[in-house]
Amino acid sequence: MACPGSDRLIFPLDVDSLELALPWVERLRGSVGIFKVGLELFSAAGPEAVRAVREASGAGVFLDVKLHDIPATVEGAARVLRGVGPAMLTVHTSGGKAMLEAAVRGAGPDVRVLGVTRLTSLEASVDEVCELAILAREAGCGGIVCSGAEAAAVRKAVGPRLAIVCPGVRPAGSDAGDQARVVTPTAAIASGADYVVCGRPIRGAEDPAAVANRIADEIARALASR
Repeated sequence: MACPGSDRLIFPLDVDSLELALPWVERLRGSVGIFKVGLELFSAAGPEAVRAVREASGAGVFLDVKLHDIPATVEGAARVLRGVGPAMLTVHTSGGKAMLEAAVRGAGPDVRVLGVTRLTSLEASVDEVCELAILAREAGCGGIVCSGAEAAAVRKAVGPRLAIVCPGVRPAGSDAGDQARVVTPTAAIASGADYVVCGRPIRGAEDPAAVANRIADEIARALASR
């Protein structure tokens, strides 16, 4: 049975083959509600990565390929990717409104297009992130990706409808790694995030499922207190 809060926890499968990814899916099934297929795994295994992870996990797949090209190309790519069944698909908000609208058209109603504001490995002003989040809302995106440090300001700027996904989340005491702007799961949820992405603290644990369950429980408690 899934742990409360696990449906809001995203685990990144940052590996270079399905042979390495699927054992992580098996370890964390029921503890993680969404598995992220990023550029590394997608470059190695292509659309089959999404299908295989979805079938093995019974969970949603967050396809984090950050589309960024001319609108016609992005629309076509989103249409193709829609066919492999991701729950979420990312696109760079810096590509502009027309490109974001094209991504939404291509992805169709069953795939939530997430506009990536600024990468959490980079410094960014809150105003800049909020402007990009508003652009994503105006283009019809179903959510945005931003640091937990900006989640409260973004929530205020875009209102309650858009989903906010926060990467760079670390439990208290964890190493920030290559992330410049990190927060705890409790802080991210309390600030208005709907989903948190947490990888290294889980992947590096002696018992990854137990750590994922603790994070999911922390998410559930934060949601209940919001």
